[in-house]
Amino acid sequence: MLSQVAAGVLVHESEFVQSNAVVVEGRAGVLLIDPGVQEQEMACLADDLSGQTVVAGFSTHPHWDHLLWHPRFGDAPRYGTARCAATARDRLSDPGVKARITAQLIPPEFADKVSLDLLGDITALPASTIPWDGPRIRIIEHQAHAAGHAALLIPDRGVLVAGDMLSDVLVPMLDVHGSEDPVDDYLAALRLLEAVAGDVAVFVPGHGSVGGADQMRARIELDRAYVLGLRDGQVPDDPRGNPR
Repeated sequence: MLSQVAAGVLVHESEFVQSNAVVVEGRAGVLLIDPGVQEQEMACLADDLSGQTVVAGFSTHPHWDHLLWHPRFGDAPRYGTARCAATARDRLSDPGVKARITAQLIPPEFADKVSLDLLGDITALPASTIPWDGPRIRIIEHQAHAAGHAALLIPDRGVLVAGDMLSDVLVPMLDVHGSEDPVDDYLAALRLLEAVAGDVAVFVPGHGSVGGADQMRARIELDRAYVLGLRDGQVPDDPRGNPR
């Protein structure tokens, strides 16, 4: 079920690691950001849209659970940063990748509930905004967690869609395989998010609870402390989990 978090911005939470799909309403239809994981939940989301046209999609980063799509959303363009799109295209060029995702990344209890048929058809955006007729959306690209990761700031609504950062259920997950300096990349991304915190009334993490301005600053500090602990060779004391 969709829940409104700001004017024209709604969230659908999945039972899969509390994944959040975000709907932003425009004049001619809606933008879907990271639209979901389970087939039945994306069908439910299509029902909740009540006939509104999906005019665009956006993937915050090139991990499988953020590259999914449902036939009922139609054939609207699905965007990502140029690096996100290139990474997705490169990974999906391997004919065995879907089998490995199913075998290695999707928990067994979800394997028959996830369709990879429309995985990852992402169009690269060369600009810093999404081309559509809804509210202006600023793309804040960084390299924490995944190549070409993007947070989306909707200034007129005071909303930040954070992608897989600022979670209250998952610890920071660094891109240890794709980054030359994953700690520095993560700390740099936190500084980017901190720089826009004054414009944010509501933020939506990729996984976990939606929060307000004070919670955003608190999660930035919690994430920073965790990453600095890793840098210093410590095992951070953090109650959040890491399913991957």
